Amino acid sequence: MHILGRIIGVGALAATTIALAACGSDDEPTATTVSATRTTVAAGPSPAQRPATQSKGRECTAEDIRVAGDFGVAPTITIPDDCDPPKRLIVKDLSEGSGPGAAAGQQLTMNYALVTWSDKKTLDSSFDRGKPFQLTLGGGQVIDGWDQGLVGVREGSRRLLIVPPELGYGAGGRGIAPYETLVFVTDAVSVGK
Repeated sequence: MHILGRIIGVGALAATTIALAACGSDDEPTATTVSATRTTVAAGPSPAQRPATQSKGRECTAEDIRVAGDFGVAPTITIPDDCDPPKRLIVKDLSEGSGPGAAAGQQLTMNYALVTWSDKKTLDSSFDRGKPFQLTLGGGQVIDGWDQGLVGVREGSRRLLIVPPELGYGAGGRGIAPYETLVFVTDAVSVGK
């Protein structure tokens, strides 16, 4: 009798869990949500606790990443196979804009393309949608890699951001694999407007 009661109790608990899960939203996140907006994710293990991967012997630099295309045009981003993803945020202006550099609290309008390091495929692109993304720099609306990496960007600049997992999506979520390094090419359409 006790065993039957436990089975019924476990079954009821499982049914309740399934029912509650079914009440969640069926909406898939938009591409903009995937790459740019801030989400709450578990920080996950420290870099030393991440699953081990075979090292290629050196970390990639900004110079290893190939970007083709001019400001305002969807870039082609090529990630090499012969180096490891960087463990820190990499920021490099590919073309200089003009005017004052962006500071925390300013409005930015950005176009961007996102390539994920692990599969080297474009996951998201506002260029393809034809609609730039707006944010308040340092306002916690985007991943930390953007809030930190876009400081000082000038209107008309094209900037490369290589974002380690700790400044991106950590243990994963919203279509991003766990411990994924993100490669963005961003165009600053407007700064402070």
